[in-house]
Amino acid sequence: MLTNTTQSYGILARALHWLVALLILGAVALGLYANNMPTGSETEAAAAIRIFSLHKTLGMAAFAAALLRILWALVQPHPVPLHPQKRLETFAAAAVHWALYAAIVVLPLSGWVHHAAQPGFAPILWPFGQGLVLVGPSESLARVSGHVHHLAGWVLYGTLALHILGALKHVLIDRDATLGRMTRGIAAGSPVLIRRASVLAPIAALLLWAGVIGYGALAARLSDAAAPPPAAQAQAETGGNWQVQGGSLSFEVMQMGSAVTGSFPDWTAEITFDPQTGTGSVLVTINTATLSLGVVTDQARGPEFFDTESHPAALFRADIAPEGDSFAATGTLSLRGVELPVRLPFTLELAEGNAHMDGQLTLDRRDFGMGASYGDESTVGFGVTVRAVLDARRND
Repeated sequence: MLTNTTQSYGILARALHWLVALLILGAVALGLYANNMPTGSETEAAAAIRIFSLHKTLGMAAFAAALLRILWALVQPHPVPLHPQKRLETFAAAAVHWALYAAIVVLPLSGWVHHAAQPGFAPILWPFGQGLVLVGPSESLARVSGHVHHLAGWVLYGTLALHILGALKHVLIDRDATLGRMTRGIAAGSPVLIRRASVLAPIAALLLWAGVIGYGALAARLSDAAAPPPAAQAQAETGGNWQVQGGSLSFEVMQMGSAVTGSFPDWTAEITFDPQTGTGSVLVTINTATLSLGVVTDQARGPEFFDTESHPAALFRADIAPEGDSFAATGTLSLRGVELPVRLPFTLELAEGNAHMDGQLTLDRRDFGMGASYGDESTVGFGVTVRAVLDARRND
């Protein structure tokens, strides 16, 4: 029979149950395996990214199957408990089931949010895009969703263990038809309605998950508070006649065919500029140790790429001159112990002593000795697009 009865599970409920179980277990196994894979070389990194992509793809398949499983369960009769007289045990079983239902939704969903908040790393292998409605790139959201994803994994392990132990108890101790219902669709039990358990069990599961999500958000905030604060962002050095009011310094690189965006939150700029002639100079000092590149931040800071321990600062010195309707800063970039000539074209809007600048250039990571063992663009692209945006006010 396709549908449930008050004494048995139908074919569809049983199929969805075992499908979700296989997908979740597969995704968890791949995630644990990928987290322990080496990434020191191009071959190793490519292998790890492929496993992470499979992990995410199975997770999304599990999420879809879990939603279908839950929706089907909500519109179908639920087979009655085989031992209704054991009220505490019946309540505990129902609470674990509801908590487990939530786990198979929250775990992949929080992973999806984390993926969307840090786009580009290990793409989901599907044709529906990598983003998520109402979720844009956000370091804070990525941290919160990452903590929730981690905690949801532990809740899944716990509820799944209790679920399995309960099934074994029914087989080995009670010797009843509980497992047979889900494996062969055996009909068993007498229709008994226990209203109290049906109401309190989902409430208990809801309170558990409210605590998990709340703790995940709190843990993210505490980790932020424990981190050493960076120097003041984008403050002008002495000697310039423009004071930087704010801005951003970001870059984008292709990884496994997807764009990954990183940033340097700590940098300073000394700007001298004459609006009448459109000429001037700029000195930008970048604290490379504050580099952020999502889940591969530590790898990007390592000796293979920016080597921030040996080269904690990058310098950009340039002269500013007009070029048609826009401007260009032409000079040198000192990065990772290598100094090369660069040219940064940019637009400039001036109004009542305020300036808004927006510029972009493309560098080749190989020119600075980055990623020497990553000689194939299929893993990490050669070109890195750098974008600088700032607002400044004249102070002379």
